[in-house]
Amino acid sequence: MHNRIHQGHFARKRFGQNFLNDHCVIDSIVSAIHPLPGEAVIEIGPGLGALTEPVVDRLDKMTVIELDRDLATRLINHPKLKDKLIVHQQDAMKTDFSALAKLAGQPLRVFGNLPYNISTPLMFRLFGYTNTISDMHFMLQKEVVKRLVAAPDSKAYGRLTVMAQYYCRIIPVLEVPSTAFTPAPKVDSAVVRLTPHRQQPNPVSDIRLLGLITTQAFNQRRKTIRNSLGELFTPEQLTKLSIDPAFRAENVTVAQYCRLTNWLSDQATHSNRSL
Repeated sequence: MHNRIHQGHFARKRFGQNFLNDHCVIDSIVSAIHPLPGEAVIEIGPGLGALTEPVVDRLDKMTVIELDRDLATRLINHPKLKDKLIVHQQDAMKTDFSALAKLAGQPLRVFGNLPYNISTPLMFRLFGYTNTISDMHFMLQKEVVKRLVAAPDSKAYGRLTVMAQYYCRIIPVLEVPSTAFTPAPKVDSAVVRLTPHRQQPNPVSDIRLLGLITTQAFNQRRKTIRNSLGELFTPEQLTKLSIDPAFRAENVTVAQYCRLTNWLSDQATHSNRSL
């Protein structure tokens, strides 16, 4: 249950806690976030406040979301931070980010050192709030960042890539060695910036359908899409949409997945009208 003790707090394995303690890395991350007074900044999983303190130094107020009750209490009572922090002791997977943006009267700037076990589901949840988020900076396992920024025709390119790139412009910011943490994780990390598209380059009419198509394609990524998407499209329909039926899931671009989604959505609309 418990891992190494750090600053009087045990790192809890079930929360995936690894605490950042390298000041050069911390300075680089804060510079990349570049928080400005008056902005609605939210930190997910502040932990012992390694990033919280230098970020809040540049702000008047900041909101933090911390699941661990002990850490939330520590922040509420922190002599230096308590007057500047609004602490929500809750699960970020259950947080209503649009309500927080409404309360702030402006889009949110979200950042955090995300544990591996929740990083992907949490990003998917946040994609649903991109109309109320101006940018996100996350520390993630390096392999997750590789998946986020992957190009087609690579093994790292997957469903997360397509959905993340549909919603956001993604830029890797810096790599972080495992030695920057206590306890040191077994893998290296990296910081990435996700900026939601203000002008959607590949708009789809039904986002759930894009999720369905990508899930079906990547769940059977070794198969050609003629087979993996065979229940949804005929080879002739794929060819007509300028997509090779012999492609595998990783060969199909984000724009092409969006084209498939809109075509299928149109078919469903036409068939409903004719009923």
